[in-house]
Amino acid sequence: MPSTTSPKALAIIKSSEGEKLTAYYCPANIPTIGYGHTRTVTKADVQRRKTITKAEAERLLRDDLAGFERDVSKLVKVPVTDDQFGALVSFAYNLGAGALASSTLLKRINAKASLKDIEASWLQWNKARVNGELTALRGLTVRRQAEFDLFKSAVR
Repeated sequence: MPSTTSPKALAIIKSSEGEKLTAYYCPANIPTIGYGHTRTVTKADVQRRKTITKAEAERLLRDDLAGFERDVSKLVKVPVTDDQFGALVSFAYNLGAGALASSTLLKRINAKASLKDIEASWLQWNKARVNGELTALRGLTVRRQAEFDLFKSAVR
């Protein structure tokens, strides 16, 4: 089982999250900075327009990824390639390890389901709460497709 995010998956994460060096609210209204870092960002940080350096954004990303890499390693019970592992880390990075842990997607991967079934489970995760309503977001739709494309490209 791989233990680090593949370069292709890292590119998906960086591209999808974008590098934002000033604290902001993501579309789901969560305080965020850097490459989608949320763990230590507060509403006050957004209000006072906290900034970080590019190096700090990279450090936060690497720190965040380490936790998700551990989570994916524990959750996935079947052999996966580097890129499949990375695609799952990208998914967990965006949605949280809890969402992956309780998902039909993970159950299907661990059951070695068909790519068609895995794809259906993967692509449905393109929604976020916007003003209290679950809404499909273009950015999430694009990200889920890129993650799944990476996952399936690595099928042996």
